[in-house]
Amino acid sequence: MNEKYTYLLINFLTVLFPVLLSFDKNVHFYKKWKYIFPAQVISGLCFLLWDYIFTLYDVWSFNSRYVTGLYFLNLPIEEILFFVTVPFSCIFIYECLNFYVKKDILARASLSITHALTALSVVLLVFYHDRVYTLITFGLLLANCLYVYLRRPDNMGRFYLAFLVSMFPFYIVNGILTSLPIVMYNDAQNMGLRISTVPFEDHFYSLSMLLINILLFEYFRRKGKNA
Repeated sequence: MNEKYTYLLINFLTVLFPVLLSFDKNVHFYKKWKYIFPAQVISGLCFLLWDYIFTLYDVWSFNSRYVTGLYFLNLPIEEILFFVTVPFSCIFIYECLNFYVKKDILARASLSITHALTALSVVLLVFYHDRVYTLITFGLLLANCLYVYLRRPDNMGRFYLAFLVSMFPFYIVNGILTSLPIVMYNDAQNMGLRISTVPFEDHFYSLSMLLINILLFEYFRRKGKNA
């Protein structure tokens, strides 16, 4: 295979099984696509803006060896697709867990988890406010935690469970992206701490992206049912 299709292939494989399994007779995930797409449009525009800014501030860059060469706003088309395929697949995980795991096993722990994330965000913002990726990642995470405190969504336990499960494919996908590397990080703009080859911030950037997508997905689903 030509190496320039590597990132494109990663996107394809990321979304392949969720799409194929969308027609499972129990979950009926395909019926929920109409709620996913508006959520992804709103979230995707926000994160693509950050992504574009990150390229301007040299937070990260993309290895031309592994992308097709099609760019929009300084971003390879594969990176734009990433903000479609990954949230779609993670919402699929969330919905499958909602169906097959009847008990909200993290319901009681969800507030404590949010407290811990809030504390972590505050500490890292104090010590690493001069690093662009760290600043944006934990500033966004703190804003999400404040939203959770104010709005008290009742699905946070289920979200945290889905996020934990999503860490398995996360390490596969991000491990490939950062080990080849396809995405090249400037450690002057992050903490310089990595788990294997994955920057520490990536975990929480992903958490915020998925939380926003799932909150929007649930909003559009409620709106659709009440229409």
